[in-house]
Amino acid sequence: MLKFVDSFMGGIAKSIGMPTDPLKLFLTFLLSYPLCVVLKRLPDSKPIYKQIFCLSVSTFYLLGIFSLWDGLKTLLISSLGTYTLARYVKSPLMPWVVFLFLMGHLTINHVNRYFNPLWESQVDITGAQMVLVMKLSAFGWNVHDGRRPAAELSSIQQDRALTTLPPIIDYLTYVFFFPSLLVGPSFDYAEFRRWLDFSMFDAESTASQRTNGKLRKVRKRKIPRSGRIAARKALEGVLWIGLWIGLGTVLSPKYILSDEFRARSFLFRIFYLWPLGFYYRLKYYGAWSLSEGACILSGLSYNGVDSATNKRKWDRVKNIDPYRFETGQNTYTLLETWNMNTNKWLKTYVYLRVTPKGKKPGFNSTFITFLTSAFWHGVSPGYYLTFVTGAFMQSSGRAARRYIRPFFLTADLSKAGPYKAYYDVFTYVGTQLTMAYAVQPFILLTFNDSMRAWRAVYFYIHVGLFTMTVIFSAKPVTKHIKAKLSARTQTASKLEQLRFEIETARAKREPSELGGGPASEEDLHEPSLGIPDGDIEESVEAIQMDLAELRSDLEQFKRRTSMAAGDARKRVSKRKV
Repeated sequence: MLKFVDSFMGGIAKSIGMPTDPLKLFLTFLLSYPLCVVLKRLPDSKPIYKQIFCLSVSTFYLLGIFSLWDGLKTLLISSLGTYTLARYVKSPLMPWVVFLFLMGHLTINHVNRYFNPLWESQVDITGAQMVLVMKLSAFGWNVHDGRRPAAELSSIQQDRALTTLPPIIDYLTYVFFFPSLLVGPSFDYAEFRRWLDFSMFDAESTASQRTNGKLRKVRKRKIPRSGRIAARKALEGVLWIGLWIGLGTVLSPKYILSDEFRARSFLFRIFYLWPLGFYYRLKYYGAWSLSEGACILSGLSYNGVDSATNKRKWDRVKNIDPYRFETGQNTYTLLETWNMNTNKWLKTYVYLRVTPKGKKPGFNSTFITFLTSAFWHGVSPGYYLTFVTGAFMQSSGRAARRYIRPFFLTADLSKAGPYKAYYDVFTYVGTQLTMAYAVQPFILLTFNDSMRAWRAVYFYIHVGLFTMTVIFSAKPVTKHIKAKLSARTQTASKLEQLRFEIETARAKREPSELGGGPASEEDLHEPSLGIPDGDIEESVEAIQMDLAELRSDLEQFKRRTSMAAGDARKRVSKRKV
């Protein structure tokens, strides 16, 4: 690190009682904003200026602020190795070779960090390398798709395909794009290229002007103004970081491992984990909000114009939705709104890529995606404990939504029943407590500490999840529940409601990221934490099954009605005789 930078950062950290490395990271986020202002205003006709600027700032961050000489070497090995493989390996297996190379390199560093842990709050290169794995594995698939016939590609694959390998300077600028270098967000090379050549802004950076008696389109400023949106996001990030620092004085993961914690009442212990989990998330909210704001200011986050409001959208690389997460009433909502770009990567470049052509994603796709997500995060046991628990959480949540929620709706399932508010409160509290319980190993990391934390609350969430799994896996139970629901629901009304749910499920499919047209199968909701979108997949399958049952019931009902009408006619004719 440069000596004057080191002394400056150290002095501030000492004065506020904050570790030096987190402070450096925070100030790096803030520094990206004025630097993005400069980046945005470099000559549009000279992209080389932007490229040199990005590479210089990233080098300053890595070497001048954090002294990550080995870290820079790590990123160069991954990036240059990927570029070489993409250029010289012509086999259809090339993207898999790239993927294994990147994941292997990352795993080596994860293992090294596991056996040689850093001191608390120290920043190393692993976070940046994790982001790079997403970007470069996607790059390998994009190059591969560029070599395939367009007819074989989905809409999203056609949009991101690279028919030619980009120049090395363009590629390195993509790798070392400083607003997202250290903590993300991740994005595809095609998006970056459109930002660099300004084609991303074609729709709104042109205007009509009469020249020689003809209307011609001429360029205005290439990147739209985004200062207010970026400033709002920066303020949001600063507030999250401030709240994290403040709560750090009263909440601590070490406390839940203490005998004092175990001596408190059971209710205190389970409800203490809730704000503790919120405290864990605050630093991620802050870091991701700040980096997203810098991407907004640079213009990379531009995502077209909302047709409904006619306002520009700046959510292309949005990574977190704190409000939806903290108010989520089911596991899927929580997972969908957390680390959103990682979910996109898992869906597009793992989950769907391991699915054989012509087949639907199944258990194998889910398992491989789950395993990838776990290895990507690290080798500490705590990650795997959290992810396995998360899988059971989502499975139990689907069962509750299918078998319990209908009892709190009206008979035709179209409106909330008189007790639906109680159901909403219960599911909200239950979901948040479950997530707070599940994330403890993710922070504690070691197996012993994770077990000690869960043991302090008697593994109550696992007991509940196991009980729900057993109950809803028993066919007599589910058959009885279905019979109860059928008894309180008129067949015709339920059929109409199911048709409505099918249309709703179809409407939930996200529009293609191309900016128009119907979504392809691959443009559906992303898997969360390595788990596919359970709500949509499960609900559509359930609806189809229920429709088949209902058709059968309707046919039987018609037959019985027809028979009853025939008998009535016979009785009438006998009376007349």
